[in-house]
Parts: sequence; C-alpha cells; structure tokens
Amino acid sequence: MFPVLVLAMGLAMTVHVGPIGGDTPAREPRFAVNGSTVALAFGAGTGIYFDLSRDSGKTFSGPVKVADEPVVPLTRHRGPRIVFANGAIVITAVAGKTSGGPHAHGLPSDGDLIAWRSTDTGKTWSKGIVINDVPGAPTEGLHALASDGKEHLFAAWLDHRGGHGTKLYGAQSRDGGATWSKNVLIYASPDGTICECCAPSLAIDSHSETLVMWRNCLDGSRDMYLSRSRDGATFSKPEKLGDGTWKINACPMDGGGLVVSQGRIVTLWRREHDLFLASPGKPETRLATGVDSAIAAGAGGIYAIWSAASGIQAMIPGKSQPIDLGAKGSFPAIAALPGGAAIAAWEQDGEIAIRQIP
Repeated sequence: MFPVLVLAMGLAMTVHVGPIGGDTPAREPRFAVNGSTVALAFGAGTGIYFDLSRDSGKTFSGPVKVADEPVVPLTRHRGPRIVFANGAIVITAVAGKTSGGPHAHGLPSDGDLIAWRSTDTGKTWSKGIVINDVPGAPTEGLHALASDGKEHLFAAWLDHRGGHGTKLYGAQSRDGGATWSKNVLIYASPDGTICECCAPSLAIDSHSETLVMWRNCLDGSRDMYLSRSRDGATFSKPEKLGDGTWKINACPMDGGGLVVSQGRIVTLWRREHDLFLASPGKPETRLATGVDSAIAAGAGGIYAIWSAASGIQAMIPGKSQPIDLGAKGSFPAIAALPGGAAIAAWEQDGEIAIRQIP
C-alpha cells in the first residue's frame, strides 16, 4: 500500500507521496498540467512511477508503476519527465541494464532514453520505446521533454555517441509520442564537449518553434546557450544567455529552466552561487542565491522555485521578495495551474512533498 498523506500548513496543504517500498526514497518529481488534472512522474529505486490528481493537486490517487528497469539514474536532475500530448500522457526516462560500476554515481553503462505512453490517464502504460538511435548514447541520464499539448513532442539529451566529448542530440514525435524521428545533432562544441553533467531544458511555443537551452563549455566558460528550430530537424546558431560568464573547470551539475510567457522567452539558471532570469539578447537579472532551480509560466506571470540554505524558496507574481515554503527539501519542480496559481514539489525525507502556491 502506497502512503499518500495530507498535512495542513497554514492556508496551504502539503501532500506527501512515498516512500515507495519501505526505505526506497521517492526522487526527482516532475509535473504536467492539463486544466485541473495534474500528472506527476518520479523515480524510486529501479522504478518509474506516475500519480494523478483531478483537483489541481489537492489530492492524488496513489502511485502507479510505469516501468521497472535494472538501472535508473535518479540523481542531480536525472529523473523522469512527463507531458500531456492530446489524449495521451508520455513519460520519458533514461534506463539501462548494467551499472556503470562503483564510480559511475548510479549511472548505467548502456543506458537508453525510453518513452512510455498511456491513453487511459495513467491506468496502464505501453511498452517502452527507445528514442535514441545509437544504443547507449544517453548514458549520462540527463534529458528534457516538451509538448505543444497536442501531437508535437520533442526530447533532447546529453549524448556520448562517437566517444569524443558530450554533444546535445534530440528527436521529435508528431503523433503524441507513439513514434520518434531520426536523431538530430542540436549542438557540438568546437572545444570538444558541452558541459557534461547539466540537464538541458526545452519548450515548444505557440508557433510550434522548439526552444532548447543547455550549459556550454567554451573558451573556459560554462555559460547557458539557447537555440531554436521551426522544423525539429535544423537548429539556429546558439545564442549565449546573459552578459556575464562563469569561468570554471568543472561541471556545476545544475541546469535551469526555460518557459515562454506571453510570447517572451524566459530562462532561469545558476552562475556561481546566484540564480538569474534572462531573455535572449538582454542582460540577466539576479533573482536570488540558490541552486537546483525550476521555472513555470502562468496566467499571472513567472513562477520560480529553488533550494536555498534555509530550505525551499519560491518567487511568485506580484511579490518582490522570495517566499519561504518552510521545507528542508531538494530538487524542486513547479508547474502553473489555471487561474494564476502554481503547484510545487520537492524531495523531502524520502517522500515527494507537493503543495499549491497561490
């Protein structure tokens, strides 16, 4: 029996999902929203799980196991992704058959990016479909998934094919995730590799343009770049985001987020100890001190969430200062709800904590 607890915290209600199977922690939550229906994906142990709310996240029906694989990476933003696609729900995750060894940090040596699809609101799930067309290329486990809410989906991932540095590859689906295209190279750094351990971000705008953001490795800097595609096959020359730079000879293991709000592209990412908001071609704006951020665009504006020294914090429309959600959690996620609210989730004491943000 999977526990789903509801606790009152002021005017907000916090829902706790997990842990799964006793001591197995629930990790890496992600949301998709369709009206008042909220779909949640997360990982636990070697399983990929789904949960559903029909009341904008006030209550959840209880986790359903989507798949069980020998190795599922679930650290540093490597968990599953989830989207609505017309009448279907699609979940993607990297999974493998063999561990990469004691120094691989839980990564598989032969991982593939797999998509599962449900057409009955998550009650049953299809057999997994491998998206990458070179076996074992996405072993780093870091990827992104976006949907236009209809039939168009796009996935992007860090790719090791060829054995010479990390590149950014992608593939699209035009039938709601049932089939996937030939893989396309989105970007390869002239310095030999992009940042090896930072998750990419994706969005599809109202004109069906695909937007992808990643952390580059160029001239000794690890800065965020953005590229665009109208056909899902060819991508524009990358644009550096923000005016500043981060000179660091290491991977921050921290990606960021990307949304389109009222026709404007807004990105959120980290440089050193600070988080910044930026739109292409404009200077960045410092948001806060923190790590592991996520962003959502709602009717009222931009929502952001991150981990700070004091716990989980969020920025909401109409507030000039962050709000403290009073939780000592990590790896938060956020999604906008109809009517101007949002729903947030994070890892906390082996569970997924979920709360509406007004």
